[in-house]
Parts: sequence; C-alpha cells; structure tokens
Amino acid sequence: MELEERVAALERRLAALEAAAVTAAETAAASAAEAAAGRAADIGARAAGRPEPEVTDSPLWALESLKAQLAADPGDRGEDGAVVFTGAVRLPTDERYEWQFGAFTGQLFEEEWADAAESFAALGHPVRLRLLREILGGRRTAAELAEPAEIGTTGQIYHHLRQLTGAGWLKTVGRGRYEVPGARVVPLLVVLTAARP
Repeated sequence: MELEERVAALERRLAALEAAAVTAAETAAASAAEAAAGRAADIGARAAGRPEPEVTDSPLWALESLKAQLAADPGDRGEDGAVVFTGAVRLPTDERYEWQFGAFTGQLFEEEWADAAESFAALGHPVRLRLLREILGGRRTAAELAEPAEIGTTGQIYHHLRQLTGAGWLKTVGRGRYEVPGARVVPLLVVLTAARP
C-alpha cells in the first residue's frame, strides 16, 4: 500500500506542475506570464486540495512550485527533494509534444545508474546527434539522411541508426523510415539542454 500512496502523491504533484506548465506555455508576453503563474498556482492548489502557493514573478517559478508541492506533503518521500522535467514542443515538421516526468531524489539514488549508460552512449557521437536532429526536422529515410555529405556513407548511417534504435532513441515506422518516439522527444531535448555549456 505504501507504494500506491507514493505513486498517488507523485501523480498529484505532477498534475499540478503540468497545469502550471501548460498555462505558462500559453502565455506570450512577460506581463501575461505573471498572470498565468497566478492562474496556474490557483489551478494546482485547487486540483490538489492544497493551499495556494505564493505567486511571484521569479524566473524560477517551476522550481518554486515544486518546492511548494514537496512542502505540502511532508510525509511522502519528498523530504530529500525531487526532480521534474517537462516540455511543450513544436518540431519543424509541425508535430507537437507535451510531456512531463518526475522522480523523488531518494528514488533516484536507489536505482542503478549504470543502467542508463547505453542510452547516454548512443547520444555520445556527433553523427548520431546530427541524425536525430535531421529526423526531428523531417528527414526519415536513410537515403534522405545521406543527403548532407558530412553525415557519412549509407553504411555508416545504418550503423548509427542501429545504435540509436537499440537505445530507444529511434524506432522504425514502415519500411526504412525512422522517427523519434513521441515519449522520447522532450527527454532528448532536455538532455541536450542539460549538456549545453
């Protein structure tokens, strides 16, 4: 029962943060962002049955919302903190993705980090990163991916595509067509954002 309670608490927190992220993503101007943060805080508080957190014009509104959510449930595993990443993305192909994921810090330290090595290794080559960018941009077949000369030969491209597919960053759709799975689009962009100098 303890696991079910923890999952339910995490789902409540993620729903409140998702409401805040969706509301904030819909705003275009900084002045509208402050109003949206107020609406998001109200939506999150009402949805979770918690007191409304203080609304600020801080650029760290997502962090502040996460901290408020953790403080609202001191009995859960959130005493050590949590991480959340989210995104609302429109690709050059006009495909749209909205995604969010979170985990308690304690849970992350209990997991085996070496299990992520293959996924990170697949991203550790400049040609593979270029292939992912090209696929997200609309090139889907090996022939289309071979058009930029600097990517390499068709054989080299297939080698890199196999590595990315094996690690789950790509999937095949139809004959000879590749795409980034929808559930991996935002995580890929999060990893790239985190790796920026």
